[in-house]
Amino acid sequence: MTRIAVLGAGSWGSTFSLLLADAGCEVVLWARREETARAIRQAHRNPDYLGETALPDVVTATTDVAAALDGAEGVVLALPAQSLRANLTAWRDAGTLLPEVPVLSLAKGIERGSDQRMSQVIAEAGAVDPARIAVLSGPNLAGEIARRQPCASVVAAQHEDLARTVAGWCAAPSFRSYTSTDVLGVEIAGAVKNVIAIAVGAAAGLGYGDNTRASLVTRGLAEITRLGVALGGSAGTFAGLAGMGDLVATCASPLSRNHRLGHALGRGLDLDAAVDEVGQTAEGVATARAVDEIARRAGIDMPITRGVVDVVDHGTPIEQVTTALLARSVRPE
Repeated sequence: MTRIAVLGAGSWGSTFSLLLADAGCEVVLWARREETARAIRQAHRNPDYLGETALPDVVTATTDVAAALDGAEGVVLALPAQSLRANLTAWRDAGTLLPEVPVLSLAKGIERGSDQRMSQVIAEAGAVDPARIAVLSGPNLAGEIARRQPCASVVAAQHEDLARTVAGWCAAPSFRSYTSTDVLGVEIAGAVKNVIAIAVGAAAGLGYGDNTRASLVTRGLAEITRLGVALGGSAGTFAGLAGMGDLVATCASPLSRNHRLGHALGRGLDLDAAVDEVGQTAEGVATARAVDEIARRAGIDMPITRGVVDVVDHGTPIEQVTTALLARSVRPE
């Protein structure tokens, strides 16, 4: 039985632990709070994030990161994108290094300030060889996976062998993993779809219908692809599960934190109130700022991303941004 350390006991980390257990792995979750770790150890529940969903007996938890990593044959990082570096740095400073085993990143975002992808942050702050890092993306709404509803995803790594190994960790009956070597493309797709989901959620919050939302999703995919290909990703990645698949799920579902955040903004809440209403980390705001900077430097046209930044940072009315996006000058698609 493969022993996997999952660092991060939030919604996605806890759900992914259930998935790993269903695939036959032994899982040790690292939780920040002792009450969370105790609930997982004793009641096999994480009520703050999974409600009454039971975690299998092979899932346990600790607040000691060194204990979680002890004997691990693989590491899964399920931490928010904007706090990933701080955690890795703190652990290293305390003398706890990630073991020389495959490391899978579940975070979907671009780090604000450095504009780095999560695999780059892990390599730099965690002192991990990039050849040992894999990333996962796809239409993976945690609530549906926790209910063991069928879905698929993409595991990407520099080398196919590592991607296959990591995909094997989560080869559960309800979860199908495909493999890729396009790490950059999978990460860009997984990160930027959160930005588009805010825009689509805002349109829904304004009361706009399916035509508006479909237009934003479609143009959002074009925007993501433009950026990803310009940075070196494969165009095919963005037409697959990590691109179109993840984008459709995130933009359409009220289970998506970024969709809910956008919906709250569309209903007239300011950013702080919208964040409070969502109650969990929505990566899209910080990612929008980082992606906007990357796009400006590279001369890439990303009007939806720019519109989200205008709303959250400059107070531009949502209605004005949405109308402007769909009233741009005539041009070939």
